[in-house]
Amino acid sequence: MNSDFLKNIDLSSKNILKFAGFALAGVVLLALVIAFFKTSFDTFTRGGWGDGIAGMPAMMVEPAYYGGVAYDSVGSSYYEESDMMQGLSSRNVSSIYPPSPGNTVGGDAEEYEVTEYSATVETRDLEGTCSAVEELKAFDYVVFESANMYDRGCNYSFKVEHAHVEEVLAAIEALDPKDLSESIFTIKRQIDDFTSEQDILTRKLASIDETLRSATKAYDDLTVLATRAQNVESLAKIIDSRLSLIERLTQERVNINAQLERLARAKEQQLDRLVYTYFNVSVYENKFVDGENIKDSWKQAVREFVMNTNKVIQDITVNLIGLLFLILQFAIYALIVLVVAKYGWKVAKYIWQK
Repeated sequence: MNSDFLKNIDLSSKNILKFAGFALAGVVLLALVIAFFKTSFDTFTRGGWGDGIAGMPAMMVEPAYYGGVAYDSVGSSYYEESDMMQGLSSRNVSSIYPPSPGNTVGGDAEEYEVTEYSATVETRDLEGTCSAVEELKAFDYVVFESANMYDRGCNYSFKVEHAHVEEVLAAIEALDPKDLSESIFTIKRQIDDFTSEQDILTRKLASIDETLRSATKAYDDLTVLATRAQNVESLAKIIDSRLSLIERLTQERVNINAQLERLARAKEQQLDRLVYTYFNVSVYENKFVDGENIKDSWKQAVREFVMNTNKVIQDITVNLIGLLFLILQFAIYALIVLVVAKYGWKVAKYIWQK
């Protein structure tokens, strides 16, 4: 039965070419179907929109104005951070970070308490919400320290006099923030550290001034003695040593004064925090239907489809030819092995019979 079936098969060159054509078309169709389902599956596993927060598309993720280094999508401003998740968390941190946990000395730590508020607002009216925050600039008791606007959000950092904190806080709460946090901590340890270092440097500066006066008086006495003795060599050495000492001590005085100035500015900045309450407000846009994002997602889908199709075409053309050459290579190797084995066996058999 099987032999009759095989005899009925027409193995003419025309039929062989037809069979090869149908097989190639089937392979191409199967590859395209697999590529289509693979693209759909990848899109589904990514959630369709990409990474984001509460359904926010990836391109809506905008960094805050502090953190790593980045640019907004239109390059209009320079700010710091790399993605929305990190941005939203770092926005809740003030430009001057709270001190690390630790014990303070004495019972007056509460006299140095600092309060900060951080708010994250999700809105569908970005312009109106950002304008509502900017309206606070009109009040004399509000001082804006930084403001940043980008395509899908805005960030503000400002300070408010203690007497008007409740008023500003009510304005922020009226924006219905998604997150509003209050941070209270003491800066007594920092103030004590600044004061202690200032005292040490002040005493060191007084010691240098006293040393300089004593050394100058001693060199003056030695100069008088050398002049009376008409010892020119000793007088030259005294003058050279005096100049060297004065130069060295003067440079030390300059360095200490520079350190004292830096400490005074840093201490003043910390004390300023006792007069004001700091606010950090971040606003980002999250629309139900974002035409720009939909357009970008279609562009990305078409881009991936083109890449996948191109890969399939490469696989069934260039890579297929490469595979055929690889098979041909191993076939030649196998043929060589068979020839060597065949004639090697004959030679071995001939030698054995001898």
